[in-house]
Amino acid sequence: MTMAETRLEAVKLDGAGPVYDQIRRAIRDLILNGVWSPGTSVPPEHALMEQLGASRMTVHRALVQLAREGLITRRRRSGTIVASPPASHAMLDILSIPDEVRGLGQTYAYEILSRRDGRPSAELASHFGLKRSERVAHLVTLHFSSGQPHVLEERVIHLATVPAAAEEDFKETPPGDWLLQHSLWSQAEHAISAIAAEAEEARLLAIEAGTACLLVERRTWNQGAPVTAVRLLYPGTRHRFVGRFGPYGQV
Repeated sequence: MTMAETRLEAVKLDGAGPVYDQIRRAIRDLILNGVWSPGTSVPPEHALMEQLGASRMTVHRALVQLAREGLITRRRRSGTIVASPPASHAMLDILSIPDEVRGLGQTYAYEILSRRDGRPSAELASHFGLKRSERVAHLVTLHFSSGQPHVLEERVIHLATVPAAAEEDFKETPPGDWLLQHSLWSQAEHAISAIAAEAEEARLLAIEAGTACLLVERRTWNQGAPVTAVRLLYPGTRHRFVGRFGPYGQV
């Protein structure tokens, strides 16, 4: 078996989620686990299509996303290779809250408390830095860990960038996970701060008003077009964030 055939044979799909994302994850894991080292040639699109039974568009979408993540370098004439790690790289992962809860050994549940689609109010526009002319889906979601409030989420989704969100009721999948499955992002901005819970926030989180909370604010874009903005409010006494970093920002 040639090296090219060996590399192709290594790409295994797990059957979970959209096919393009299965391909992306399979190749990403081979890179991050050191199976494919920097400079390794990635199998060409036509070979991946034949091996995985996927369309050219599906394979292309997976490779484009990997390139945006900095894991591969695509060259018109010499093909696609595994990228060399940057000298430094540190960012917070965009995590699945259900996975976060289950990783703690707890049972996950969520409730959509409110939703409103359309142009934002002046208060909401100011809150999230929106233009009043933009159409967004504004959702408030409460996530639970074994029946206890885990995090309060307030999110806006830009419907011009993610039009499918207008028809999604999020009854089966919470908004954040749905976006991870149905949209692409190429840039992200994160901020973490400590704030005191206001009365309504405290009521929803089952804590005393004024309790210290961790506020995680995140915005994402895809090639300059805004995708979503979210505020995640965690009761400070119940949470501690731990990060591990490797040469690609993941270990």
